[in-house]
Amino acid sequence: MDCGTVPRMSPAKKAPKKPADRKVGTNAESQLTGFLAKYSPEIEALAKAARAKMRSRLPGAIELVYDNYNALAIGYAPSERASEAIFSIALYPQWVSLFFLQAKGLRDPNGLLRGSGRVVRHIVLQRPDDLDLPAVRDLMEQALESAKVGLDPKAPRRLVIKSVSAKQRPRWPKS
Repeated sequence: MDCGTVPRMSPAKKAPKKPADRKVGTNAESQLTGFLAKYSPEIEALAKAARAKMRSRLPGAIELVYDNYNALAIGYAPSERASEAIFSIALYPQWVSLFFLQAKGLRDPNGLLRGSGRVVRHIVLQRPDDLDLPAVRDLMEQALESAKVGLDPKAPRRLVIKSVSAKQRPRWPKS
């Protein structure tokens, strides 16, 4: 290519996100607080308590936030690569789910995992203490042991807002 030629992107490729598009640190924390506030007080409280338990149980995990069309998802990963995420909690207008993003091969003798996916499965959380149930803890331990990339408990914790959808379903159900 000569110096006068400008490379062009094919129409199928998207331009990479600018670093300013993502939020990290305290700004991200205040933005997440705003996302959570869109939900009913019950869903917001359940999500905050579940997040606190996940943070204490997963030292070194990077929290990846996606405020999508259908749900608010907070992933837990060893890096900023979504493909390496092991878990996520997802908020919907009427429930909060714990997703196992690498669930293939998990032993689930209690039949807790929902969904028909071969890789991603979930558990609907009724209360934060569901995360403390021995069967749920066992599933989480299995997922951590079999993860493509493991968590480094010595890595600094970070919260990263990865994307915010311009169009979203209502977050608080109509009565």
